[in-house]
Amino acid sequence: MVVRAVVTGTGHYLPERVVENAEFEKTLDTNDEWIRARSGIERRHFAAEGETTSQMATCAARNALKDAGLQPSDIDAIVLATSTADFTFPSAATMVQAELGMENGFAFDVQAVCAGFAYALANANALIISGQARRVLVIGAETFSRIMDWTDRSTCVLFGDGAGALVLEAQDGQGTPADRGILSTDLNSDGRYRDLLYVDGGVSTQSTGVLRMQGNKVFRHAVEKLAKTAEKALEKAGLTPADVDWIVPHQANIRIIQGTAQKMGVPMEKVVVTVQDHGNTSAASIPLALSVGRERGQIKQGDIVVTEAIGGGLAWGAVVIRW
Repeated sequence: MVVRAVVTGTGHYLPERVVENAEFEKTLDTNDEWIRARSGIERRHFAAEGETTSQMATCAARNALKDAGLQPSDIDAIVLATSTADFTFPSAATMVQAELGMENGFAFDVQAVCAGFAYALANANALIISGQARRVLVIGAETFSRIMDWTDRSTCVLFGDGAGALVLEAQDGQGTPADRGILSTDLNSDGRYRDLLYVDGGVSTQSTGVLRMQGNKVFRHAVEKLAKTAEKALEKAGLTPADVDWIVPHQANIRIIQGTAQKMGVPMEKVVVTVQDHGNTSAASIPLALSVGRERGQIKQGDIVVTEAIGGGLAWGAVVIRW
């Protein structure tokens, strides 16, 4: 008998403001066709003035708790993946804890940019299988619209804001791939590639900074590294790509999503795609896609789901879950 971290609820939140591609035509030398052709993105959501990462995370968390039939007092820990927290400190996770009225347990942030939710899932899984927590709320939330260079048409059209969350709960398993829950994780990073994707400011430089990206180079790394980490995670779980019911990838670019699926030999019919409606929401993209995939009736109990993501660092990783 082993302990597994089983998904018992999902939820998400998207800001009210929807920004269609055509809106960028007013200020940039770009158009809807150009953006769609290069990214697959048609629209994205931007947070309202004064709307923060922790507020969006709280909304997604409440929806996940409702889906799981739980109260905040039932949760032992919150792990929140974000690169755009409200403040330098305290963590956005503790702010969500306060907003939920959760006076017990503990909360902390994880920062691995677009790979953040994979890292958060791995951390939450470790908390559960080690016995430090029984129920963990895992959240990804971002307000990337606050770190955009609005004169750079190659980056500012790609990103959006939002939040997604899920509840993980300790349940007994047999230690086989037939168990429900997280079956394996695979995390990686390589700091030598920092200059490919970064924000050119921060606390120690006393500047806010904006996002900078060498898109072509990131693309080349992405497909290879995402396919490799997904296959490695499947191997750890005792599974193969043929066993996969759904890939739920980081929603950065439709060409990366298609390239990764092709490299793994998984048809696009088995890939949950939301990039057209959300853009790249960084650490929020996988939990958003998981929640939307469930709402659409795509992801069902018993399905093998593979999530994979890559982001600044470079940091990348994959998680295999039997739903």
